[in-house]
Amino acid sequence: MITESFSSTAAWMQIQAALTKTSSSTILLGILSVGVLVLAIDYAHMLYLYTRMPPGPLPLPIIGNTHLLPDVKPWIYFEELAKQYKTPVITFWIGRNPTVWICDAWAASELFDKRAGIYASRPRMVVFGELGTGQSNLVTMYYGARWRVHRKLTHLGVGLQQVRNYQGFQNDESKVVAYNLLRTPEKYEVHFERYAASVVSIIGFGRRIASTDNPIISEVLAIMQRAAELNVPGKTFPMLMETFPFLAKFPNEIAPWKHGLKSGRGMAFYYALAEEAANNLEQPQSYSKKLFDEAPKYDLTPDEIGSLAGNLFGAGSDTSSSTLVTFVLACCAFPEVLGRAWEELDRVVGSKRSPNMEDEASLPYIKAFVKEVFRWRSVAIIGGQPHAPIQDDVYKEWHIPKGTWVQGNVWAIHHSEKEFPDPDRFNPERYLKDSPDFRPFPNERGYMTFGWGRRVCSGQGLAEQGTFLTVARLLWGFKIEKARGADGKEIPVDIFDYTNGLNMRPQPFKCRISPRSTEIRDTINREGEEALERLSIYDGETRYTLSKFYKGSVKGK
Repeated sequence: MITESFSSTAAWMQIQAALTKTSSSTILLGILSVGVLVLAIDYAHMLYLYTRMPPGPLPLPIIGNTHLLPDVKPWIYFEELAKQYKTPVITFWIGRNPTVWICDAWAASELFDKRAGIYASRPRMVVFGELGTGQSNLVTMYYGARWRVHRKLTHLGVGLQQVRNYQGFQNDESKVVAYNLLRTPEKYEVHFERYAASVVSIIGFGRRIASTDNPIISEVLAIMQRAAELNVPGKTFPMLMETFPFLAKFPNEIAPWKHGLKSGRGMAFYYALAEEAANNLEQPQSYSKKLFDEAPKYDLTPDEIGSLAGNLFGAGSDTSSSTLVTFVLACCAFPEVLGRAWEELDRVVGSKRSPNMEDEASLPYIKAFVKEVFRWRSVAIIGGQPHAPIQDDVYKEWHIPKGTWVQGNVWAIHHSEKEFPDPDRFNPERYLKDSPDFRPFPNERGYMTFGWGRRVCSGQGLAEQGTFLTVARLLWGFKIEKARGADGKEIPVDIFDYTNGLNMRPQPFKCRISPRSTEIRDTINREGEEALERLSIYDGETRYTLSKFYKGSVKGK
C-alpha cells in the first residue's frame, strides 16, 4: 500500500517536472522567437534605409559597419570608400545608426552652407555629448532657442567685430613668439602653445600667460587633445558606446569603459576662472566680465558660463598652435616655396620692422601661403562636431533622415585631385588666381577648415587673423629648415606622421630656426621688448590650476 502510494507520488512529481520543463522551454522559446522577430524587423528597417540613403557598405544586424572601422585615421578610409563607390557622399553604419560622410567640397557647400537652416543641429552623441558637456555647451547643444543665446554670447567674445579689436595684443604676442624663438628655437612647439593660450586667456580672463611652464598650457591642451580623441569613430571603448548606447547607462562604479568620462568635468574649472576674472577689478575688461554682466538677463547657469568661457580655449589654443606646427613642417618639407615669400616680404616690409595686418593686401603670396597652411593639413580634420538635419532631407536621389549623424570629411575635401592637384604637395600658388594651379572652389576662402553654415567655428576670425600675423612674421624673420644629424646631413621629415585625434597635429620633429639677417634679428629683439612692455598690463596670476582644482586643494571647491 505504502509502495503504491509512493509510486503514485513519484509519478506525479515526474509529470509536474516534465510540465514545468515544458513550460520553461515554451517561455524561453517564446522569448527567443520575439527576440528574433524584433531583430528581423529592426534589420529590415536598416536595409530599407540602406536602399534609400547614399551608398556604402552593407550593414550587419546590430553592429552595422563598426567592425570595418580602421584603428587609426578613419577619415582616410572614408575617403577611399567615396572613391570606391564613385560618390561624393557615403553612408557608414555605426551600430544601428547610419552616419553620412561628405567627401566633396561642392556637396558640403550644398548641404551645410546652402541648407544651413536644415543642417544646424547635432545628432545624439553618447560619448562627447551625453557623457560630456551635454546641453550646457554650444558645441554639443541641439539647435534651438538656447543655442541661439549661446551663439550670441559667443560673438561677444570672438565675433568678427571683436576680433578686430584684438589685433593689438595678438600682434604683440606674435612678436613675443619671434623674440622667444631667437633664444630657444628648439622649443618652437611650446612657444606656439604659450602664444595661442595667452591670446585666448587675455580675451577670456584679462590675463596673459607669460611662461611656457604655466600649467594652464599643458593641462588645458591635454584636455582638448583628449576631447579630440573622443570625436573619432572607433570600434574600441569609449567610442564603442556609440554603437551600443545602452552601455552608457551602467553606473560608473561597474563600468570601466566609462573611466575618465564625467559630464561637465571641465566646466566647473572654467567657471572658477571666469568668476575670478569677473571679480578682479584691477584686470582689464574681459569676456568673463561680459558673461557675468549678461548672466541675469539670460538666466545663465554656472555650467553654461563655464562652457562659454572654456570654449575659447577649445576654439583658439590647441587648434592655433597645431596650425603653426604644421606651418613649420611645411617649410622644412618644401623649402622651394620660401624664396618667393622672402622676396615679397623684403620688397614690401623690409628689415626694420615686421609685417602686420595692414600689410595683408600688399602680400598676396603670403596670404596664399597662409591659406595653403589651412588647406594642406587642416587641424579639425573632420570639420569639428557632426551636423544633423532638423527634418528629413533629400540630396540628389538620396534620403537623409532627420537626426542623422552627418560629417564633413575635410581630409577628403582638401585632398581632392579635382580642386587640388597633387594635394600632398604644399603649394601656395593654388590660391593665386593668375596661377595655372588655381582651381575653382565653392567658397571664397578656398578651404573648409573651420566647418560650415551656422555651426562654423566661432573662433575662425581670430584664428585666421592670428595665423596670418604669425606666419607672415616668422617667414619674414627666420630661415626654417630641416635639422641636421651628427654627420651633417639633413634629417628627413614625414609629412604624414600626424596624431589620430579630431584636432590633428604633427608628431614631434626637429628643425633649425635661425634669423635671416643680423638686422632682422635686431628688429625682432627690439619689437619683442616693446611688445612685452605693452603686454604688461595683462600680467597677473590665477590661484586655480586644473589638477589642484579637482584635487580639492582650493578652499571651498
